[in-house]
Amino acid sequence: MTTTQSDSNSAPLPQTLPVGRLEGREAFAGLVRQALACAAHEGWPRLVLSDPDFADWPLGERAVVESLQAWAGHGRHIQFMARDFAPLRQLHPRLVQWRTTWSHLVEAHACTGATGADLPSAIWSPGWTLERLDVLRCTLVASNDAERRVALRERLDACWHKGSPSFAATTLGL
Repeated sequence: MTTTQSDSNSAPLPQTLPVGRLEGREAFAGLVRQALACAAHEGWPRLVLSDPDFADWPLGERAVVESLQAWAGHGRHIQFMARDFAPLRQLHPRLVQWRTTWSHLVEAHACTGATGADLPSAIWSPGWTLERLDVLRCTLVASNDAERRVALRERLDACWHKGSPSFAATTLGL
């Protein structure tokens, strides 16, 4: 078997995602970047991203949008939940453009009535979760524990069903 140029120069594989308790804004942002890169590499079929406003997520960074671009494809689905999508639209124009391109993979709900911990700041996937327990202090827990994953999914589903469609792919004006 021969090795081609592209085989020997391929990008390094994402590291296994950490589990456990972490703290700090940089740790949070780094873990969001790492999780989305891992989702692309491993082809996670489903993602849920939830936060009151996504203001302090690195979703507008070129590398994050490139990870989402690499992740997007047939059979993939992503849900966004926020109390208000206005900060996301203002702070993350690259993500907004990506959302427009991949609108058929994206659903978004505004959970305007959610307060406090009602709307988790979290990433959910079928095999791994990240949840900020305290948004102000940026205390978070990353886990691949099935019980924690199911509990988070139930809370996210409850918010989803109370919310309404929002963050449209295009905005029509008169």
